[in-house]
Amino acid sequence: MYIAKVPNRDSPPSYLLRESYRENGKVKNRTLANLTHLPLEQIELLSRVLKGETLVPADDAFRITRSLPHGHVQAVLGMIRRLGLEPLIASRPCRERDLVVAMIAQRILQPSSKLAATRLWQTTTLAEELGVVDTEVDELYAALDWLLLRQTRIENKLAKRHLAEGVRVLYDISSSSYFGRTCVLARLGHNRDGRDLPCIVYGVLTDAQGRPIAVDVYPGGTGDPTTVPDQVEKLRGRFGLERVVLVGDRGMLTQAQIDKLRTRPGLGWLSALRSKAIGKLIEKGRLERSLFDERNLAEISSPDFPKERLVACFNPLLAERRRRKREELLAATEKKFARIAAEVNRRTKTPLTKAEIGVKAGKVLNKYKVGKHFALAIEDGRFSWQRKLEAIAKEAALDGIYVIRSSEPAEDLSADDAVRHYKGLADVERAFRTLKGLELLVRPIHHRVEDRVRAHLFVCLLAYYVLWHMKQAWAPLLFADERLAEHRAERDPVAPAEPADEVREKKAERRTAEGYAVHSFRTLLAELGTQCRQTCQLGDRDSAIQIDKITEPTGLQTEAFRLLEQEPGP
Repeated sequence: MYIAKVPNRDSPPSYLLRESYRENGKVKNRTLANLTHLPLEQIELLSRVLKGETLVPADDAFRITRSLPHGHVQAVLGMIRRLGLEPLIASRPCRERDLVVAMIAQRILQPSSKLAATRLWQTTTLAEELGVVDTEVDELYAALDWLLLRQTRIENKLAKRHLAEGVRVLYDISSSSYFGRTCVLARLGHNRDGRDLPCIVYGVLTDAQGRPIAVDVYPGGTGDPTTVPDQVEKLRGRFGLERVVLVGDRGMLTQAQIDKLRTRPGLGWLSALRSKAIGKLIEKGRLERSLFDERNLAEISSPDFPKERLVACFNPLLAERRRRKREELLAATEKKFARIAAEVNRRTKTPLTKAEIGVKAGKVLNKYKVGKHFALAIEDGRFSWQRKLEAIAKEAALDGIYVIRSSEPAEDLSADDAVRHYKGLADVERAFRTLKGLELLVRPIHHRVEDRVRAHLFVCLLAYYVLWHMKQAWAPLLFADERLAEHRAERDPVAPAEPADEVREKKAERRTAEGYAVHSFRTLLAELGTQCRQTCQLGDRDSAIQIDKITEPTGLQTEAFRLLEQEPGP
């Protein structure tokens, strides 16, 4: 028996089940059934059976034995290779380089401890892609030691790639809590995490766009200004830059540090004055509110700052914000003073002593940091207070005013650009938020050995280097301004930043112009992670053929890979 396909002129063909037989030595055919009404798939299967093929259930012929998320791994490793990070770490392939790259990639994919990383590598295609499937945690610790020996060389290569003569570099420091008592770097000090725990201080140096170049690690409690000489030595000695402008905040580039920078020819600075120095400018008549009648920016000069340009700025929104915050702190302090006064008045039989009242009042003043604005009257069994209106008015005169200071002449740096470049320190602060936040999770720091802490922070810096470039490429799909640099150059440098119309529309609609859903970096990475590598077996179990098949990419995944200049699988 067989199935014959009979064409019809203007109609679909007919499918007939026929049988061949011999009669008087001749081969003849007869139709047994008309199968045209059956679906083509069933007709095809019946035809194969009649030809002698053995059909088995689909579950026995095709099996998926494993499925691993792959798309996000491909995106991260693709960017690492596009940036040439592997030869930057080590010129020749080796096991240690593969482990370091895997740690960098894992820090972006899902931050974790080193032990957890060796487990998480098995839940994606990362370990297979880099050939580190059989890794034990002690190998990672050894790889960290190996990486630390190359940190100087790697940073020098990054500097050569992204820094040039006359460039502006941004520098700032932060700190992270340390959980434990064994690391010599962990000490009590100003913990920017807001916790009463030992911390470790680290400073990040970036180029003018906020791209990370180098990181230094210091014991907790290290003051901001004391880290500046290391950066100067790095820029001039290691990176070999004769002409460079260091941008740092007012707490970093203090007057003492600037005096030291003056002794270094070719080394400029861009910073800001502290409020005390601004107050003196106002007292001496060098800075008046009338300067801002026509524009929110004005250049001034002062003999107290020779050979420096001073750019005074006034932001009315910032002034209102500071006024409101000061009033809230004053009101909160007075509310607690009222509770103390009520307690003092209640204690008639055993009045509170002057010392006891002083301790209570001191705690309140230290809590809100506005003690300079109150005059207290404390006696045994008596407590009162009043605001220092003159001091408050004097501080209010500074509200909304800040002054940029720079060594750079006007022909090299306009007043507007001086403000813009100082505000560029926000890019370094963004680096710290990324390092500390859910994207890279630099903390908690659990390493006990000092060198391992340094290497851990360097891995995080390299991960941020990759993440920074991925965010730049993915800006059209993120809640970000893909034309940020252009918009910064066009808008008022002093006024609060306002997003461009197209950015505001993208955020409001939560859709791109092409119709794709707008994501955060983390959710877009998770979306790519849904593209999996399937390990499949064909045939019976004893003689099965094994193949790997990658899930077909969605439109959004295809666009994400296109922006990274990669081809999506399969």
